[in-house]
Amino acid sequence: MEKRVMTDSKRRKGLMAASALLGGVLVLTACSGGDDKSSSGSGDSSQSQADAAAAKKSSQADITITPKDGSDGASINNSAAVTVSKGTLTGVTMTTAAGTAVAGTLSADKTSWKPNAQLERSTTYKVAAEAKDSAGLAAHENATFTTVSPANSFIGTFTPEDGSTVGVGMPVSINFDKQITNKAAVQKGVTVTTSSGQEVVCHWFSTQRMDCRPETYWKENSTVTLKLALDGVEGASGVYGVQQKTVTFHIGRNQISYVDAKTKEMKVTEDGKTIKTIPISAGSPEHTTYEGIMVMSEKYKQTRMNGTTVGFTDNDGKAEYDIKDVPHAIRLTNSGTFLHGNYWGAKSVFGSVNTSHGCVGLSDTKGANDTTTPAYWMYTHSIVGDVVVVSNTGDKTVSPDNGLNGWNMNWTAWKAGSAV
Repeated sequence: MEKRVMTDSKRRKGLMAASALLGGVLVLTACSGGDDKSSSGSGDSSQSQADAAAAKKSSQADITITPKDGSDGASINNSAAVTVSKGTLTGVTMTTAAGTAVAGTLSADKTSWKPNAQLERSTTYKVAAEAKDSAGLAAHENATFTTVSPANSFIGTFTPEDGSTVGVGMPVSINFDKQITNKAAVQKGVTVTTSSGQEVVCHWFSTQRMDCRPETYWKENSTVTLKLALDGVEGASGVYGVQQKTVTFHIGRNQISYVDAKTKEMKVTEDGKTIKTIPISAGSPEHTTYEGIMVMSEKYKQTRMNGTTVGFTDNDGKAEYDIKDVPHAIRLTNSGTFLHGNYWGAKSVFGSVNTSHGCVGLSDTKGANDTTTPAYWMYTHSIVGDVVVVSNTGDKTVSPDNGLNGWNMNWTAWKAGSAV
């Protein structure tokens, strides 16, 4: 009995070993791939066919959106665009994060799209684009980007305005809304040229103001072009320009007026010839008028003049004067010097006595509608940028940065204020 059990046990072990050996052969055969090449080749062919089919179903149109998806601090100028290669655009939408649509224009060949206007700062935009290839298969692309913030950008407010006609003394004056520490980089992004061929140099009055002018007055009837290529220019650490703009203005006739506080008259010249002599009343001995070259910067048919705004107050703190309807007022300085009409003074003072608080007064009528007065004539014959030269007042020469009066600085000193 015991012998038979041992025989069965041995037999079971032998079967298990044989089975294990057979299993090992089978496993080895499976891992090595065996010799059945027809089976393997069928699998590769199926995958290739699947890849080829997928490729045929995919559009060849390749859409590119700029700025790229996820961009921060993007430019607000002409940087947003959608283009496509190997296809044509069939639809582009651009919206703000709030859902406001941005109008744009598709090119004639339907391969590019751009917004019609400058983008807003600190705004997130979403772009969705669709295109088709020659086989009519559609491709889609999406992107979201955010434009530069006001805190990290600067702009320059400039004068004169595009398309305007100004006098021969009108400088290009740019006031920046941030302090510019990298003046050279910013100045290189500003070019001023003139059809007369005059050399134009820019001068920094401060970290926020730069004026540009030629050595002598602009040539009459010439054209001046200002180009601002400041987009992406680093004006200070982490603060970049956003402006990309071209401005063109025209220089009119050469009108220069000469105020003589001693003779108390003003001679108005055009192209070097006197066309009008007007009696005036300049600043009194207690409140003399600045001397020097002054440029007309603003014109008002009527305006209010209050002494407190320029420091003229009585002992009780009240204004020495407050005239709410000063007629035909033309600004000459930022500090408050005007060439203006005067209806409250006796007609006899004009040409005989200096009575003002520093302005140059001309006889006028209340209401600014009397076309026969000297002030009316001067107002209607003047444009912003015309020059007024004041002499014999006994006061100091006006500061070059008080208004648009850089002409009171000689050419050497002016060029010394350039950063390039």
